[in-house]
Amino acid sequence: MKITTPSKIILNNIRVVNPSESKDEVVSLMIEQGVISYYCLQPFTETVSDNSTKVIDGTDLVCAPGFYDMHVHLREPGQEYKETIQTGTNCAANGGFTGVCCMPNTAPAIDHPAIVEYITNRAAHTLTEVHVTAAITKERKGKELAPLLELYKSGVVMFSDDGSCITDSAVMRRAFEYLAPIDALLSQHCEDHALTEGFVMNEGAMSALLGVKGYPTVAEEVMIARDIMLAQYLGNRRYHVSHLSTSGGIELVRSAKARGQRVSCEVTPHHFTLTDASLHEYDAHYKMNPPLRTSADIAAIIEGIKDGTVEVIATDHAPHARHEKLVELGLAANGILGLETSIGLSLTHLVHAGHITLARLIELMSINPRKILNLPDIRIAQGASANLTILAPNEEWTYNVETTKSLSRNTPYHGWNMKGKPRYAINRGIIAECTL
Repeated sequence: MKITTPSKIILNNIRVVNPSESKDEVVSLMIEQGVISYYCLQPFTETVSDNSTKVIDGTDLVCAPGFYDMHVHLREPGQEYKETIQTGTNCAANGGFTGVCCMPNTAPAIDHPAIVEYITNRAAHTLTEVHVTAAITKERKGKELAPLLELYKSGVVMFSDDGSCITDSAVMRRAFEYLAPIDALLSQHCEDHALTEGFVMNEGAMSALLGVKGYPTVAEEVMIARDIMLAQYLGNRRYHVSHLSTSGGIELVRSAKARGQRVSCEVTPHHFTLTDASLHEYDAHYKMNPPLRTSADIAAIIEGIKDGTVEVIATDHAPHARHEKLVELGLAANGILGLETSIGLSLTHLVHAGHITLARLIELMSINPRKILNLPDIRIAQGASANLTILAPNEEWTYNVETTKSLSRNTPYHGWNMKGKPRYAINRGIIAECTL
């Protein structure tokens, strides 16, 4: 990845697609000092002799509002051997993302305004902006509420004990009630831990064949159902389901939306491209939480993406060191890298597969996550700040994990062929040329 800060960036004859502005047109635009200074249907014809000007031929490229991943593990503070804020945001930019929201299962957990300030300061000058999800409970133990109002005032955009589920209904109720006056967003990693203790993979025919402990789909769904009921009972509170993975979960969210509840959800590329059959050789690169499910669950997730039940595609980018993955399956850490493969997988398996349009993908990966987190909408127009993802939607490529900008290498997608990739990420006057 090449990162530069040119005085000008010119994109000639590029297709701009921004559903929030009802735009789908071929234009030329120029960016100066991070602001779009020229936006016109006519090509930019001024002679460019300045070596600090970056000129890009936009033929066959698409300019979209900067992509945003609302579920990323940056690991800092405390687990910098896996990832840091700098390497994580480099990885995000290389994958085409101009914004991410980091999760609170760091060491220490993000349960104090001082930790939010630390992260915010560390990410102040990165191309990829970093927003913070803070813990709902102290140390993510599910017992005592963290200082939620103080965390909110420090700039937190969402609350979750991600990686752990608050199984105590009274604690979850108090969290909903405490945040009601500011209408803050609560999210859950939905898992009834009593049903999943010691799990290795999805509970089903494959887990039985391999002779390992399974994670039943109902363990996810029972917590989704409880939280939806609590949110409704307590005044239709805002609620977001993280990395939803089951057909039953899709139906629960769909039904809640039909009743007018303010419920949203996200799914990951690995949950619509891989099944539990991938673990047939005990490869820990396919081990995650929630686990890979079945082809029926994939079909339900894709249908949820198509009909609007699912609003967001997020990666759950979870870097782990080699020694945490290259062990016995039952002892291996859960999770995979996701930032550099998300756009390629989504274009290949959703857009080019004929399930959704490119505009719909942009809604899922740029517009909707910002909307859910109450972040400003992105405009692509003269005078607007340039926060852009440039795609090559038809370019064919093969992912090589050894080119990653992450500190970790835990991915099942090494060697996968894809159609469609990010080419540039532009934000804060910085441009990153993606080198996937």
